[in-house]
Amino acid sequence: MRRSLAGVALAVTSMVALSFLIPLAALVMSLVKEQSVTAAEQRAAALAPVLTLTTDPAALRESVAGLDAAERLVVHLPDARVLGTSHAPAELLERAQNGRESISREIPAGWICLQPVVLPGDRVAVIENFVPEEELTRGVKESWAVMLFLAVGLIGGSVLVADRLGAKVVRSSKKLAQASRALGEGDLDTRVDPMGPRELRDAGVAFNAMAHRMTELLAVERELVADLSHRLRTPLTALHLASERMAGTPESARLEAAVGALETELHAIITAARTPLAVGPMGQGMLGTEPGPEPGTKQRPEPGYRPAGRPAASASGPRCEAAEVVRRRTAFWAVLAEQQNRACSLALTQEPTAVGLSEDDIAAVVDALIGNVFRHTPSGTPLGVHVVRTAQAVELVVEDGGPGIPDPDRALSRGSSTGSTGLGLDIAQRAAAATGGSMHITRSRLGGAQITVTFALAPASRAGRRLRTSRRRTGRLRRR
Repeated sequence: MRRSLAGVALAVTSMVALSFLIPLAALVMSLVKEQSVTAAEQRAAALAPVLTLTTDPAALRESVAGLDAAERLVVHLPDARVLGTSHAPAELLERAQNGRESISREIPAGWICLQPVVLPGDRVAVIENFVPEEELTRGVKESWAVMLFLAVGLIGGSVLVADRLGAKVVRSSKKLAQASRALGEGDLDTRVDPMGPRELRDAGVAFNAMAHRMTELLAVERELVADLSHRLRTPLTALHLASERMAGTPESARLEAAVGALETELHAIITAARTPLAVGPMGQGMLGTEPGPEPGTKQRPEPGYRPAGRPAASASGPRCEAAEVVRRRTAFWAVLAEQQNRACSLALTQEPTAVGLSEDDIAAVVDALIGNVFRHTPSGTPLGVHVVRTAQAVELVVEDGGPGIPDPDRALSRGSSTGSTGLGLDIAQRAAAATGGSMHITRSRLGGAQITVTFALAPASRAGRRLRTSRRRTGRLRRR
């Protein structure tokens, strides 16, 4: 690119310089020639008054000596005498004498000026002024050399400036290309320093934004895969309890082994999904290229992140009755609780509990919280599920009579819970945060852990507002 820009600058500047230099050189030569001829004519005209007064050779020589370039002045007297060395062709001299015609013409050796002077007695004398060729071109070559030097300097300067500008553009383009190549090879931390022209700076800023967004999307995708894999633990827990009921039968050992193998593979999938991923040059995943989160380090959920990849709550977005979903999922877990002799209590509010989440999201939260009770407390441990409606939110409370959670802050850190993947509580926490709510861990009245998940109420839908408006208008009509 640098060579191309320099070539373009050289071509353009050369054409501009030539378009000015050629006419200027011709003008300089014409001016020098015109000045020399004018000076010769003026010298001849200056001698004419003297010739009208006297034709004495001595007096004429004295007058000629007082003029510039006296050696080039020649006087042709009427009696055929010639004062000086003549260079005029015979035919021109005859025309000037007989025709009394002033002649200024170029001859092979230079330029000749013939000025006839009419003397008393109708005689004619001719003043000749010869300008040699070197006088006609005096200073032309020097002027041309100066103009050529200036043209070369102008062309060289323009090429140098174009090369410097091209180098800046090329340097910015190369850095952007290197960063793009590194990003394509899997270096997600690569960034560029925006530099160069405004367009390339904008491209560098856009590249950094794209790389940052790509890193965020890959992180969200990994966590989403882990969350979806964690949901498989709900049917896996049911299979595990079913295998316990079949203890002592020939099929129980194989079923228990299959369930254990499936749980191991699922744990490996979740761990691999949560490992930061770098994309190889051919799109192949390379796991473990970046360290995972430090144990006990909280990761704040991204704004607008949804457990199932759905948009944030809005008047026209996903919504459901949280109490109804909790009732259905608790009924599923109640069967398993009965098999393990767990006392399971359910208390639901009768008020509307519309939240800005889908039924799958609420079900995932309930399954994660109750599933943790089954996985981390012994059989026979009681549990309770409550849904409470407040002025601005819906609270889902899951409590148990187990040993509790000794370090709630660490338990709320994604992936840092002891003995598990640590995703269950994080799923609930991010679901609450997606609606503008929160989650807290305290000690329950049953003696174990109490997890309270607060969901902000969903805004009223347009259909609901229209329905209430219609009802109000109908009521007013009836009262009338």
